[in-house]
Amino acid sequence: MSDIATFARVKRPVVSTWRRRHPDFPAALSENSGRPLFDGAQVTAWLIASGLGNATPSELRSELALFGIVALRDRFTPWQLVETLGSLLCLRRLDGRPLADDANVSPASAPEADEALWSALLRRAERIDAEDDFVLRELRAIDATAAPLARLAEGLIESAYDERGAYEWLLAARSRLGLDSLAADAVTPELRSLLTQLTDLRLRLEQGESLTLADPHARAGDLLAALLDDTEDHDRVTVLAADPDERLTRITRRRLLLAGVGELDLDVQTGTDLEERFAAPDLVVTQLPYRPGEDRSVLTALTELERVAYLLRPGCTAVVLGPADALVDELKSTEAAQLRSALLRENIVESVISLPGGVLPFRPGYRPALWTLTRGPVQAAEGKVLLADISSEQLTPGVRMRLAEDVLLWRAEGFRGLDGHDPRYGRVVPVADLDRAFGGPLTPPAPPASAIWSDKVTERPALIAEAEARLERATADTLAYEDERGPYRGAVMRRVGRLPRRTTLGKLITARRVTRLPGHRIDEQHLTRDGHHTVLGPEEITGEQAVGGRRIDRLLLATVYERAALTEPGDVVYTLAPRLGVYVDHDGFSVVAFPARVLRVNAGAPRPLTPRVLAALLGAARGTARSPSAVRPARRIEDYQLPDLEPEEVLRFDALLAETERRERLLRAQAYALAEARRMTIAGLADGTLTLGELRTTDRT
Repeated sequence: MSDIATFARVKRPVVSTWRRRHPDFPAALSENSGRPLFDGAQVTAWLIASGLGNATPSELRSELALFGIVALRDRFTPWQLVETLGSLLCLRRLDGRPLADDANVSPASAPEADEALWSALLRRAERIDAEDDFVLRELRAIDATAAPLARLAEGLIESAYDERGAYEWLLAARSRLGLDSLAADAVTPELRSLLTQLTDLRLRLEQGESLTLADPHARAGDLLAALLDDTEDHDRVTVLAADPDERLTRITRRRLLLAGVGELDLDVQTGTDLEERFAAPDLVVTQLPYRPGEDRSVLTALTELERVAYLLRPGCTAVVLGPADALVDELKSTEAAQLRSALLRENIVESVISLPGGVLPFRPGYRPALWTLTRGPVQAAEGKVLLADISSEQLTPGVRMRLAEDVLLWRAEGFRGLDGHDPRYGRVVPVADLDRAFGGPLTPPAPPASAIWSDKVTERPALIAEAEARLERATADTLAYEDERGPYRGAVMRRVGRLPRRTTLGKLITARRVTRLPGHRIDEQHLTRDGHHTVLGPEEITGEQAVGGRRIDRLLLATVYERAALTEPGDVVYTLAPRLGVYVDHDGFSVVAFPARVLRVNAGAPRPLTPRVLAALLGAARGTARSPSAVRPARRIEDYQLPDLEPEEVLRFDALLAETERRERLLRAQAYALAEARRMTIAGLADGTLTLGELRTTDRT
């Protein structure tokens, strides 16, 4: 059942609900250690027919095939599964016929049928791949016990519509198959998208060019596959690749063939050198080999970067992903600093980009950076480098688009002064300045010019003046209030005599001095910022969110939540999860979201309380905290003990609380205005857009 939840992309309890509520849910076929086991095909058919779950029919069918593949890990090693299935898919593409398309092959699963099927597949492989470029070696390395993989491969193709989609689904599941080593160098989809945008392959092909792509450190071919996935013009693309691991070169070769690159238009070498006699690369995209921090050499990374630069002819571009300590950080080694300076002086470095961490999921501590290189840049970009830093950003579509625009416009136009495009994430820096810093960090020396000249920045002096005016008015209001009411005096004194008797909230509710009302379950999708009624939930009550940030439309409230009642002025809203929080809703007409609840004071009851007093006493009750290991609070809120104050004392206490609230509001207005002026002043001095004049004598006092 947990597999079904993963299968349908729902939470595990949802599957139990389906079994209980839907009589046609597939019955369990057997049990394993007390757990029911189901037929995957039946579950898939039921999910598609019912429309339940969060997976599309094609995803469900592919997942069914992948579950069958994963289940074979007890019979085959992960490498055997990936290599054999990839070879079968590639054989099907080369031959153009289904894997079981033979009149002498029975679809039964008997050993004789498996032997016949496998023998037929080997004959086809020997005929089509006689030189063993793609499939023959892998199919010969395994016997007829792998015949079920041919049927699973057909199921993958049927789900993915073609061999390429099936192979990409298989490689996307490499971690589930246990091949973590094959996934260790994978980058996030967001970074792959950024690299694709920076290469601008689609536009180059649309302009009628025939291009040669290259990756001298291809590994499993992830980056090349991502580039090819961005275009349909595979007939005008030639691909060069290399990797020291022969297993990976064969995976890459099959991957490129299935992606639509012709056999005569690809060359994948085992080793560290590209076969440049085959074709000269126009576009290089690569990821420098990862090395652990204790073995990492800055000089080695820069040397590999230099080898990539030597591959480029005039007008050609490279995008190189590597370690930030070599590509961006300050260099302590004189030899490494000399090599990096030489690359910069060669007028080949187009941009240097500091990337956010976490873009290599299997290496969360690895700090990556990106260099783009162009041999023979436009004249306006000569002698200059675009330095960008997005290390504190998330690679959202907006960030990727703006950064790619910065680099592509810089590549096409170079520096054009005030009439050009100001980068949103970087600064254009002369190479001479970087050379004088010799080994210094390659980070932007100041915020981007577009940020400095934005309306938000240019209006800072006026906004600071407004904040100072608000502070002056708030100070005047506070002084006027003090002149009218005098200084704050609580008139508190030590109690003499007997302490007030104790009561509990439960007793107050039983005596009808307080009424408890439930909260309502509100769908998060119905909450907006511009609705008619404020929503009060645990987030607002505990101070995690500002009150009024979540609202709901009154028409939606009346039609969807017919039984939802609004609060009345003075209602006390409380929550126990994640901790005790108490809030007095003085305005009323709010909606309380579960698990928050409402306490309403009965003003006509004997010995009445006031909302402020009840909230204050509940907040100060003892034993309300929860130990870190506890699942529930130490006691129920009904058991909270409170002093049962005399009516006159309640009124005086309420007046004191109201007075403190008024003074807090006055002080808070001053604090907010002062904090706003301080924040903008610091920001302006930090980015160099503001300076300070001489303070006047009256200002100092």
